[in-house]
Amino acid sequence: MTAPTWDPHQYLRHADRRTRPFHDLLARIGDLPGRPAPRVADLGCGAGNVTALLADRWPTARVTGYDNSPQMLAEAAAHARPPLLDFAEADAATWTPTETYGLIVSNAALQWIPDHADLFPRWLDALAPGGTLAFQVPGNFTAPSHTLLARLRASDRWRPLLHGAGEHTAAVLDPADYLTRLQDLDCTADVWETTYLQTLHGDDPVLDWVKGSALRPVLTALADDPEAREAFLADYRALLHDAYPPGPHGTVFPFRRVFAVARKNPGPALTTP
Repeated sequence: MTAPTWDPHQYLRHADRRTRPFHDLLARIGDLPGRPAPRVADLGCGAGNVTALLADRWPTARVTGYDNSPQMLAEAAAHARPPLLDFAEADAATWTPTETYGLIVSNAALQWIPDHADLFPRWLDALAPGGTLAFQVPGNFTAPSHTLLARLRASDRWRPLLHGAGEHTAAVLDPADYLTRLQDLDCTADVWETTYLQTLHGDDPVLDWVKGSALRPVLTALADDPEAREAFLADYRALLHDAYPPGPHGTVFPFRRVFAVARKNPGPALTTP
């Protein structure tokens, strides 16, 4: 299957709401080893807007955002601040650290990587003692926005055209599983979940939201068939309208997120003879 083509402008249409979970994640990350210039990696940096927040939080750090989307990296380039903040092409699923980091962070990206928890040992090995692995992922794969999309993809009408596009996007563990996996790796772990009750506006606000995220594999698969693409969107639009009817103040879209902040064991304290 072809990797989804990302549209940074569509993604950033809801930038304030998409960034809010990252602010909440960032608030729970403490001091980093390697001061005054800790090394920071942002895996799946997307359009680079949250990577810039890392540089703001640690202005003397050396921060690199990694992504495998040329479209997103082109958008992210506007946030570069050489030599302290830059961007590079890499797939988080295969990224192998070649240096020591004080922080490895990922914002709304790991859900695209099946078995991503199996990568935690590799990433933790690349952290300095006392370093942090932090991430947040969507936890709404049982919500109507996703179950209706899955049902539509699997229908007799659309399954032959989509060739499995979008079938492997729900690779998120339960919060308790993340906690256990990280504690088993000798980390002090803080894992939690939050559901944001977002009030969206417009004629088809939930459809507009998922066009920037969960719907990307389908839109990519149908990119060469505009008629089919519009027909799929019409079918999905009708389902979403019934599942998320507009209210007097807009359309309420509950959005669950799962967060984890894991601090690597700093090791035994040094003693002075």
